Amino acid sequence: MKVDFWQLSRDPVEKVVALIAGRVLGSDERLLVVAEDAQRRQEISRGLWKAGPESFLANGEASGEGADQHPILLSDKCESPNSASHVVFADGEWRDPAGFERAFLLFDESSLEAARATWRSLDGAEGLERSFFRQDDGKWVKVA
Repeated sequence: MKVDFWQLSRDPVEKVVALIAGRVLGSDERLLVVAEDAQRRQEISRGLWKAGPESFLANGEASGEGADQHPILLSDKCESPNSASHVVFADGEWRDPAGFERAFLLFDESSLEAARATWRSLDGAEGLERSFFRQDDGKWVKVA
């Protein structure tokens, strides 16, 4: 399993989720976006719908009708009715990503210490590959 840590600084979470979602869907995979706060999920959903004409990112709530048909689902739980292979934790809170091939933890200054603790807790985990990304002049750069 791959786990990517993305430190948000310049771009808002909805823009970063749209970037990740575009890449995941471009690989013919499905995505689950997890955030506990319903308002945050609505902001992310709007950001996905408005990502751009060439990158229209259809999405829906995991609790909604036909959730298994959506390529991108938003939820407050780490459960995927659409059989997603990738999960984004968009609120800085780590959850057990069992069953997913790749997990993304998005965090900002307010959740930096929790992200560091999560990074340390995953140290040496068998079969796990960790990466750390941050923005440098607007571009995402892998630093670890």
